[in-house]
Amino acid sequence: MSARSASTPALQLLTSEGVPHEVHRYHHEPGSSNFGAEAVRELTTALGCDPAAVFKTLVWLVDDRACFAVVPVAEQVSAKRLAGAMNAGTATLADQRQAERISGSVPGAISPLAPRKRVPVVIDTAAGEHEQIFVSAGRRGLEIALAPRDLIAATDAIVAAIVSGARER
Repeated sequence: MSARSASTPALQLLTSEGVPHEVHRYHHEPGSSNFGAEAVRELTTALGCDPAAVFKTLVWLVDDRACFAVVPVAEQVSAKRLAGAMNAGTATLADQRQAERISGSVPGAISPLAPRKRVPVVIDTAAGEHEQIFVSAGRRGLEIALAPRDLIAATDAIVAAIVSGARER
C-alpha cells in the first residue's frame, strides 16, 4: 500500500507523533451499510483477530456537546453511562448529518483520531482487555491496529464502562 493511498488525517497524526500502529486494508463492499460487521468479518478472516478487538466510533451529543464513543462493534453504547462519564445529564446519538459535520467523515469511516472538530473521546474499558485494538483510519476499508494505551494517549480519552449492560472491568 502506498503512503499516499493510505494517507488520512488519522494516519498522518499517528505518523507525526511516532505512535506505533499497523494499517490494514480490506475490501469494502459498495452498498453495504453494516460497516462494523463488515470490518469484523474482513479483519477476523484476514488476520484471525479477536472480533471483540474491533471497535467502532460513534458521534454522540452529550448535553448538546459532541463527543466520540469508542466501543466494540458488537456492543451498544449506554446513553446513561456515557453521560455519566462526561459528567453530563443527557446523551443522544448524533444523526448522520451531525456526525459527518463533526467528524469530517462518512459513517463507516469515522475515526477517533484527528477529526474535523476536536471533541472529547470516551473509550470503553473493554479496550484494555486487548493488546491491540482496531479503529477506523478515516476511510471505509482502512483500519488502524494500535495499543489501547496509545489510542488513549493520542486522543486524550476518558476511559469508562459505557456499553449497555457493562460491568465494572
